Amino acid sequence: MQNEFLKLTLLYVEDDDVIRQNAVEYLGGYFKEVYEAKDGQEGLECYEDHKPDIIITDIEMPRLNGLAMAKKIRKRDKNTPIIITTAYTDTNYLMQAVELQLIKYIVKPINSKKLSVALNLLMEHLNINSIITINKQKHYDSFNKNLMIDNDLIKLTHKELKLLDLLAKNRHRVVTYEEIENTIWYDDVMTKDALRALVRTLRQKLQGDYLENVSGFGYRLHVIP
Repeated sequence: MQNEFLKLTLLYVEDDDVIRQNAVEYLGGYFKEVYEAKDGQEGLECYEDHKPDIIITDIEMPRLNGLAMAKKIRKRDKNTPIIITTAYTDTNYLMQAVELQLIKYIVKPINSKKLSVALNLLMEHLNINSIITINKQKHYDSFNKNLMIDNDLIKLTHKELKLLDLLAKNRHRVVTYEEIENTIWYDDVMTKDALRALVRTLRQKLQGDYLENVSGFGYRLHVIP
Protein backbone atom coordinates (compact mmCIF):
# COMPACT_ATOMS: atom_id res chain seq x y z
CA MET A 1 0.00 0.00 0.00
CA GLN A 2 2.78 2.42 0.91
CA ASN A 3 4.06 3.02 -2.63
CA GLU A 4 0.55 3.84 -3.85
CA PHE A 5 0.43 7.07 -1.83
CA LEU A 6 3.96 8.38 -2.40
CA LYS A 7 2.77 10.80 -5.10
CA LEU A 8 -0.06 12.17 -2.95
CA THR A 9 -0.34 14.84 -0.27
CA LEU A 10 -2.55 14.71 2.83
CA LEU A 11 -3.98 17.29 5.22
CA TYR A 12 -4.52 16.15 8.84
CA VAL A 13 -6.72 18.43 10.98
CA GLU A 14 -6.91 17.80 14.74
CA ASP A 15 -6.94 20.11 17.76
CA ASP A 16 -5.35 17.60 20.16
CA ASP A 17 -1.59 18.14 19.76
CA VAL A 18 -0.57 14.63 20.86
CA ILE A 19 -3.07 12.85 18.59
CA ARG A 20 -2.14 15.10 15.66
CA GLN A 21 1.61 14.66 16.09
CA ASN A 22 1.34 10.87 16.38
CA ALA A 23 -0.93 10.62 13.33
CA VAL A 24 1.25 12.94 11.23
CA GLU A 25 4.33 10.93 12.15
CA TYR A 26 2.60 7.67 11.16
CA LEU A 27 1.11 9.03 7.93
CA GLY A 28 4.37 10.72 6.97
CA GLY A 29 5.75 7.31 6.06
CA TYR A 30 3.06 6.83 3.42
CA PHE A 31 2.60 10.18 1.72
CA LYS A 32 4.69 12.60 -0.30
CA GLU A 33 3.76 15.39 2.11
CA VAL A 34 1.55 15.61 5.20
CA TYR A 35 0.22 19.04 6.14
CA GLU A 36 -1.25 19.62 9.60
CA ALA A 37 -3.73 22.07 11.11
CA LYS A 38 -5.06 22.49 14.65
CA ASP A 39 -8.65 23.49 13.82
CA GLY A 40 -11.10 23.77 10.95
CA GLN A 41 -10.28 27.39 10.12
CA GLU A 42 -6.57 26.65 9.90
CA GLY A 43 -7.42 23.48 7.97
CA LEU A 44 -9.47 25.43 5.44
CA GLU A 45 -6.63 27.91 4.94
CA CYS A 46 -4.15 25.03 4.51
CA TYR A 47 -6.50 23.39 1.98
CA GLU A 48 -6.68 26.62 -0.01
CA ASP A 49 -2.89 27.04 0.08
CA HIS A 50 -1.85 23.49 -0.76
CA LYS A 51 -4.84 21.72 -2.39
CA PRO A 52 -4.05 18.35 -0.74
CA ASP A 53 -5.11 15.11 -2.44
CA ILE A 54 -6.68 13.70 0.76
CA ILE A 55 -8.08 15.21 3.97
CA ILE A 56 -8.44 13.58 7.39
CA THR A 57 -10.17 15.76 9.97
CA ASP A 58 -11.59 15.65 13.48
CA ILE A 59 -15.14 16.95 13.98
CA GLU A 60 -15.14 18.73 17.34
CA MET A 61 -12.62 21.60 17.10
CA PRO A 62 -12.53 25.29 18.07
CA ARG A 63 -13.31 28.15 15.66
CA LEU A 64 -14.56 25.87 12.85
CA ASN A 65 -15.45 22.20 13.30
CA GLY A 66 -14.56 19.45 10.85
CA LEU A 67 -18.00 19.06 9.27
CA ALA A 68 -18.32 22.84 8.75
CA MET A 69 -14.89 22.85 7.12
CA ALA A 70 -15.87 19.89 4.90
CA LYS A 71 -19.08 21.68 3.86
CA LYS A 72 -17.09 24.74 2.77
CA ILE A 73 -14.69 22.56 0.80
CA ARG A 74 -17.51 20.54 -0.80
CA LYS A 75 -19.14 23.71 -2.19
CA ARG A 76 -16.33 23.92 -4.75
CA ASP A 77 -14.60 20.55 -4.53
CA LYS A 78 -16.71 17.40 -4.92
CA ASN A 79 -13.82 14.98 -5.39
CA THR A 80 -11.10 15.30 -2.76
CA PRO A 81 -11.53 12.30 -0.42
CA ILE A 82 -12.34 13.36 3.16
CA ILE A 83 -12.09 11.06 6.18
CA ILE A 84 -13.69 12.13 9.48
CA THR A 85 -12.38 11.20 12.95
CA THR A 86 -14.45 11.76 16.09
CA ALA A 87 -14.97 10.64 19.67
CA TYR A 88 -18.73 10.72 19.13
CA THR A 89 -21.09 8.39 17.25
CA ASP A 90 -23.94 10.88 17.03
CA THR A 91 -26.53 9.96 14.36
CA ASN A 92 -26.68 13.56 13.19
CA TYR A 93 -22.93 13.51 12.53
CA LEU A 94 -23.25 10.25 10.62
CA MET A 95 -26.02 11.67 8.41
CA GLN A 96 -24.00 14.78 7.65
CA ALA A 97 -20.98 12.62 6.82
CA VAL A 98 -23.08 10.70 4.28
CA GLU A 99 -24.42 13.91 2.74
CA LEU A 100 -20.89 15.26 2.36
CA GLN A 101 -19.79 12.09 0.52
CA LEU A 102 -17.09 11.30 3.06
CA ILE A 103 -15.00 8.18 2.59
CA LYS A 104 -14.73 6.93 6.18
CA TYR A 105 -15.93 7.77 9.69
CA ILE A 106 -13.26 6.75 12.26
CA VAL A 107 -14.25 6.59 15.92
CA LYS A 108 -11.53 7.62 18.39
CA PRO A 109 -9.20 6.65 19.94
CA ILE A 110 -7.13 6.78 16.74
CA ASN A 111 -4.47 4.13 16.31
CA SER A 112 -2.32 2.76 13.51
CA LYS A 113 -4.71 -0.14 12.85
CA LYS A 114 -7.69 2.19 12.30
CA LEU A 115 -5.62 4.49 10.08
CA SER A 116 -4.39 1.51 8.08
CA VAL A 117 -7.98 0.31 7.51
CA ALA A 118 -8.98 3.81 6.41
CA LEU A 119 -6.03 4.02 4.01
CA ASN A 120 -6.92 0.65 2.46
CA LEU A 121 -10.48 1.83 1.94
CA LEU A 122 -9.14 5.05 0.48
CA MET A 123 -6.92 3.08 -1.87
CA GLU A 124 -9.97 1.19 -3.16
CA HIS A 125 -11.80 4.49 -3.63
CA LEU A 126 -8.93 6.08 -5.56
CA ASN A 127 -8.56 3.08 -7.84
CA ILE A 128 -12.24 3.12 -8.87
CA ASN A 129 -12.41 4.43 -12.42
CA SER A 130 -8.89 5.84 -12.19
CA ILE A 131 -8.41 5.11 -15.90
CA ILE A 132 -10.66 7.42 -17.90
CA THR A 133 -11.12 6.59 -21.57
CA ILE A 134 -11.36 9.69 -23.75
CA ASN A 135 -11.50 7.57 -26.87
CA LYS A 136 -9.96 4.25 -27.95
CA GLN A 137 -6.51 5.78 -28.39
CA LYS A 138 -6.56 8.30 -25.54
CA HIS A 139 -6.66 7.57 -21.82
CA TYR A 140 -6.16 9.60 -18.69
CA ASP A 141 -4.97 7.94 -15.47
CA SER A 142 -6.37 10.14 -12.69
CA PHE A 143 -4.37 8.35 -9.99
CA ASN A 144 -0.93 8.61 -11.59
CA LYS A 145 -1.86 11.84 -13.41
CA ASN A 146 -0.81 10.57 -16.85
CA LEU A 147 -2.26 11.29 -20.29
CA MET A 148 -1.58 8.51 -22.80
CA ILE A 149 -2.23 8.77 -26.53
CA ASP A 150 -1.47 5.68 -28.64
CA ASN A 151 0.55 4.34 -25.70
CA ASP A 152 2.74 7.46 -25.65
CA LEU A 153 2.97 9.60 -22.53
CA ILE A 154 1.97 13.19 -23.32
CA LYS A 155 3.85 15.86 -21.40
CA LEU A 156 1.55 18.45 -19.82
CA THR A 157 2.31 21.66 -17.99
CA HIS A 158 1.21 21.99 -14.36
CA LYS A 159 -1.88 24.04 -15.28
CA GLU A 160 -2.78 21.80 -18.24
CA LEU A 161 -2.65 18.77 -15.94
CA LYS A 162 -4.74 20.53 -13.28
CA LEU A 163 -7.42 21.42 -15.83
CA LEU A 164 -7.50 17.97 -17.41
CA ASP A 165 -7.64 16.29 -14.00
CA LEU A 166 -10.51 18.53 -12.87
CA LEU A 167 -12.52 17.96 -16.04
CA ALA A 168 -11.80 14.22 -16.15
CA LYS A 169 -12.93 13.65 -12.55
CA ASN A 170 -16.11 15.62 -13.26
CA ARG A 171 -16.65 14.37 -16.81
CA HIS A 172 -20.35 13.69 -16.24
CA ARG A 173 -21.10 17.38 -15.70
CA VAL A 174 -20.04 20.89 -16.65
CA VAL A 175 -17.26 22.34 -14.47
CA THR A 176 -17.96 25.99 -13.74
CA TYR A 177 -15.55 28.86 -14.36
CA GLU A 178 -15.49 29.43 -10.60
CA GLU A 179 -14.38 25.85 -9.91
CA ILE A 180 -11.65 26.16 -12.55
CA GLU A 181 -10.42 29.41 -11.04
CA ASN A 182 -10.44 27.99 -7.50
CA THR A 183 -8.46 24.93 -8.60
CA ILE A 184 -5.92 26.44 -10.98
CA TRP A 185 -5.73 30.12 -10.13
CA TYR A 186 -6.42 29.74 -6.40
CA ASP A 187 -3.60 32.20 -5.56
CA ASP A 188 -4.27 34.58 -8.44
CA VAL A 189 -7.02 35.99 -10.63
CA MET A 190 -8.17 34.03 -13.68
CA THR A 191 -8.64 36.16 -16.81
CA LYS A 192 -10.69 35.07 -19.82
CA ASP A 193 -7.61 35.27 -22.04
CA ALA A 194 -5.56 33.11 -19.67
CA LEU A 195 -8.28 30.45 -19.55
CA ARG A 196 -8.74 30.48 -23.34
CA ALA A 197 -4.98 30.11 -23.84
CA LEU A 198 -4.85 27.19 -21.40
CA VAL A 199 -7.81 25.45 -23.09
CA ARG A 200 -6.25 26.00 -26.50
CA THR A 201 -2.91 24.39 -25.58
CA LEU A 202 -4.63 21.48 -23.83
CA ARG A 203 -6.84 20.89 -26.89
CA GLN A 204 -3.71 20.75 -29.02
CA LYS A 205 -2.14 18.13 -26.78
CA LEU A 206 -5.38 16.12 -26.69
CA GLN A 207 -5.25 16.22 -30.50
CA GLY A 208 -8.93 16.99 -30.86
CA ASP A 209 -11.77 19.16 -29.61
CA TYR A 210 -12.59 17.21 -26.45
CA LEU A 211 -13.05 20.30 -24.27
CA GLU A 212 -16.61 21.48 -24.73
CA ASN A 213 -17.38 25.07 -23.76
CA VAL A 214 -20.80 25.79 -22.28
CA SER A 215 -21.14 29.51 -22.90
CA GLY A 216 -21.34 31.61 -19.75
CA PHE A 217 -20.97 28.60 -17.47
CA GLY A 218 -17.82 26.52 -17.91
CA TYR A 219 -16.27 23.49 -19.63
CA ARG A 220 -16.90 19.78 -19.90
CA LEU A 221 -14.64 16.97 -21.07
CA HIS A 222 -16.29 15.39 -24.08
CA VAL A 223 -15.61 11.66 -23.77
CA ILE A 224 -16.33 9.51 -26.82
CA PRO A 225 -17.75 6.04 -26.02
